[in-house]
Amino acid sequence: MIHTIIKYLLISTTLFFCSCHKPKTDIITPAKQLIERQIGERAQSIHFEYIEPSDGKDIFEVIASDGRLTLRGSSSVAICYAFHTYMKEACKSMKTWSGEHITSVMPWPDYELYEQVSPYELRYFLNVCTFGYTTPYWDWERWEKEIDRMALYGVNMPLATVASEAIAERVWLRMGLAKEEIREFFTAPAHLPWHRMGNLNKWDGPLSDAWQQNQIILQHQILTRMRELGMQPIAPAFAGFVPEAFVQKHPDTQFRHMRWGGFDEEYNAYVLPPDSPFFEEIGKLFVEEWEKEFGENTYYLSDSFNEMELPIDKEDKEAKYKLLAEYGETIYKSIAAGNPDAVWVTQGWTFGYQHSFWDKESLKALLSNVPDDKMIIIDLGNDYPKWVWNTEQTWKVHDGFYGKKWIFSYVPNFGGKNTMTGDLDMYASSSVKALCAANKGNLIGFGSAPEGLENNEVVYELLADMGWSSDSIDLDDWMKMYCEARYGGYPDAMEEAWKLFRKTAYSSLYSYPRFTWQTVIPDQRRISKIDLSDDYLQAIRLYASCADELKSSELYRNDLIEFVSYYVAAKAENFYKQALKDDLENRVLAAQRNLQQTVDLLMDVDRLLASHPLYRLEEWVELARNSGTTLQEKDAYEANAKRLITSWGGIQEDYAARFWSGLIKDYYIPRIQLYFTKDRDKIREWEEQWITSPWSNSTTPFDDPVKAALNLIEKTNK
Repeated sequence: MIHTIIKYLLISTTLFFCSCHKPKTDIITPAKQLIERQIGERAQSIHFEYIEPSDGKDIFEVIASDGRLTLRGSSSVAICYAFHTYMKEACKSMKTWSGEHITSVMPWPDYELYEQVSPYELRYFLNVCTFGYTTPYWDWERWEKEIDRMALYGVNMPLATVASEAIAERVWLRMGLAKEEIREFFTAPAHLPWHRMGNLNKWDGPLSDAWQQNQIILQHQILTRMRELGMQPIAPAFAGFVPEAFVQKHPDTQFRHMRWGGFDEEYNAYVLPPDSPFFEEIGKLFVEEWEKEFGENTYYLSDSFNEMELPIDKEDKEAKYKLLAEYGETIYKSIAAGNPDAVWVTQGWTFGYQHSFWDKESLKALLSNVPDDKMIIIDLGNDYPKWVWNTEQTWKVHDGFYGKKWIFSYVPNFGGKNTMTGDLDMYASSSVKALCAANKGNLIGFGSAPEGLENNEVVYELLADMGWSSDSIDLDDWMKMYCEARYGGYPDAMEEAWKLFRKTAYSSLYSYPRFTWQTVIPDQRRISKIDLSDDYLQAIRLYASCADELKSSELYRNDLIEFVSYYVAAKAENFYKQALKDDLENRVLAAQRNLQQTVDLLMDVDRLLASHPLYRLEEWVELARNSGTTLQEKDAYEANAKRLITSWGGIQEDYAARFWSGLIKDYYIPRIQLYFTKDRDKIREWEEQWITSPWSNSTTPFDDPVKAALNLIEKTNK
């Protein structure tokens, strides 16, 4: 006891000394305001202090003694993560996308955590595609909550691409194009990520004046809050893609016409050659116009080759390397022309995804003429080499990226599909192995880049902690802490349930975890693996058996609704697969019986999910419609939002398959019913009609969803 008191006094003295060295900006006020948004007036009783970073890296400390809580940190984000850690570990509380479990413990419980230092300078979050699969129609109210969540998770480097098209429009006007020529270049809002990466033009567009103006306003709000919290946002830069009207105006320029996604040529991008003087001129204007509107920035994202190969002679290696070196140099110079202090950020996804094209010499060539301190590679998908590509992790293949700075990251889902999936063991250890590797190169950051948010919350909670850990996390201990904070308890059945979840759904990561009834027939192009094992179903039953003890917890109830919905959907999957087999073997009556069993169960799922805070089509449609300023625009945005999660376009059919109430009842069920009729060849026509027709919710939720969930388990076990 005496030793502890002496230790506390010594550390307190040191911290008092450190807090006298004021940071350049006020880090306390933004953190305090954020915490007030989380817990209200209780934040007034917290004491905040600044401490110096540790060798340039964020550090935080938490001291709670005799009812007094002190949060110390080297940045606003460090203080926010300190608060999140304290609430989770000491107060058994958690706030998430799907709800919260906040205890009203006062006075503050005793707790101490000294000198936790992040091993990373940068903690990255978001994916270019997130701005299509989740955020395209978000308003400021929703963005404010997400930025708060980022800070609580310790993120200090978020992607910030809102209003890219409004800035691009100003550039193209300066380059002599008419507004009508520019507007037809842009896709509709939900497809803009693929426009920004040069994959897709025109699709479902154009954009309106109101959209462009409102996005500028929204981006100001986003950037102001991010910067208040000390975050370093990544802004969009020019990647070489130009409107078709610009191509027509300059017939002497040798543009390359790219291919992507199975779309007709008119929707594919034209890219400038690296030796064109236009490249640097336009790139300079992009940065200048962005900074004129939003202020100075350091990090700029430019991706010229996302999932696309240059149309070149693959046998002529020297020509390939020369061209890539020219592109790398030109992209960097085009950014630096607008801001000499800027750092080029690029996604490393394509280097792993197209590993046959990006051999060592090719990537070395791309990077060769870019200063090491002026580039960061986000090694986006360190989970996919193991689960999909059957390769070494990309940073290993490329020797830590040949001296360039890089960020270790994961892509925990494609398309925002929300079925349970992820490799928790890998997430708890793989980044630490990179930190300790002799060939790690200039590893400066950690992050996650989900294509869609609001799913698999256990994954993101774990990844947040890994951004502050130099050691692997013991999942047995961590899971106990997680469940106590999320649900308010960890009974034996819950412990056993999560052991089985970790053995099944959370020990599996495939690109396309979907049920067969979500694709009508098995998808032959993409492996749609989803866990239907007995162990997985047993885990859900064990989880449900904790209802009497934990049903007062909002997050327990919401997870129960979600897990039991998967349980019943798995039962429906068995009937549906049998119906397909019966149909193939021309057993018409048997096929109809099994189809009806499928439909009956899925209707129960749809009704149960109607009580979930996230998994509802209604929310998605409402956000889209609220973004429109006229009835015509509202209808167009709704159609665009629905298209992205259904037919998508090109060869991306059912790519973003969502497990949502409303979508199950009004899209998936009628579609499979149509397939089992003589009009199955009209499915594409039916899909388009559904997408373009305004939708309204007709699902009535259960009066008592917890009771209904338990009854459905019992019903489907008979």
